[in-house]
Amino acid sequence: MNEHFISPACPVDLSLDHERLTLAHGEGGRAMRRLIQQQILPRLRSPALDGMADAAHLPACRGPLAFTTDAFVVSPLFFPGGDIGRLAVFGSVNDLVASGARPRWLSLAFILEEGLELSTLQRVLDSIAAAAQMSCVEIVAGDTKVVPRGAADRLFIATSGVGELIDPIPPGPHGLQPGDELIVSGPIARHGVAILACRENLRLEPAPVSDCAPLIALAEALRTAKIPVRAMRDATRGGVAAVLHEWAEQCPHTLAIDEPALPVTAEVRGVCELLGLDPLHVANEGTLMIAVAAGAGPRAIAALRQVPLAAQAALIGRVQPRRVAPVTVRRSLGVEQALDEPHGSPQPRIC
Repeated sequence: MNEHFISPACPVDLSLDHERLTLAHGEGGRAMRRLIQQQILPRLRSPALDGMADAAHLPACRGPLAFTTDAFVVSPLFFPGGDIGRLAVFGSVNDLVASGARPRWLSLAFILEEGLELSTLQRVLDSIAAAAQMSCVEIVAGDTKVVPRGAADRLFIATSGVGELIDPIPPGPHGLQPGDELIVSGPIARHGVAILACRENLRLEPAPVSDCAPLIALAEALRTAKIPVRAMRDATRGGVAAVLHEWAEQCPHTLAIDEPALPVTAEVRGVCELLGLDPLHVANEGTLMIAVAAGAGPRAIAALRQVPLAAQAALIGRVQPRRVAPVTVRRSLGVEQALDEPHGSPQPRIC
């Protein structure tokens, strides 16, 4: 914990829900200390924060560690299926999971805009605490800054995460071989469509819901079933297409998928058809892309489907010897074509 989380008692009362943050809440004085003392620390409820030190002291680990960092600037802050706090915790947790690690510790840094409602911050903090508990990770350090009105969009969160790597560690996309099978853990494009529908007030029924969730149980299921995993990746910005192109850059093969095999919910399909979006290019926040050794696909699917989050896991393609295009998709009409890499996001500010 750094100096911004030191919290001696002071007489300023900031406990009322109708109050808003001021620049004083980020200046290191009484207002900031009381904000941290009354609002942040009680909600995060982490023993590691009790010492109020400048840095967290972590226990020694037996093996190598994985480290990740991320930032979250989603708009709106709250959306069907999640919010910026839940997104920040699960986003870092899932990066560690996809690298082959068991998440252990997180740090958080809050960039708060002057005028932010205290009740909004309280709601986000409560969500962070619940997400951390769900993920079995401990928040061990943090920081708080307040910037003038207009310098940020209400609330940004930056995170760092540390996890313990667990054998066998997936070799990664450079280890892909022809015949390897490509799996997606559930229906795609739910997060991006949920953000879009909420932001633009599309009033869809039923409303699209984000897939924002931790992927820890999925990796554990594959590990328990002794599935030979080549690579894993949470398909966030750029969607499944971005993951496939990133993998194709690191192996000398073609990744070929079948569009009819892709799990897509009716509401997501409807929005994408209405707006001319390809679900393969739309973001996810609780969907895992997995490459497994040839022939291991059915066992991997069976293991994943034991976890409710992956009940609709599907085998969507295979690794083939390199052809003209690094990534191809066989569309519903049977035509195989190159799958374009996303140039940018159709919806900015989704995570």
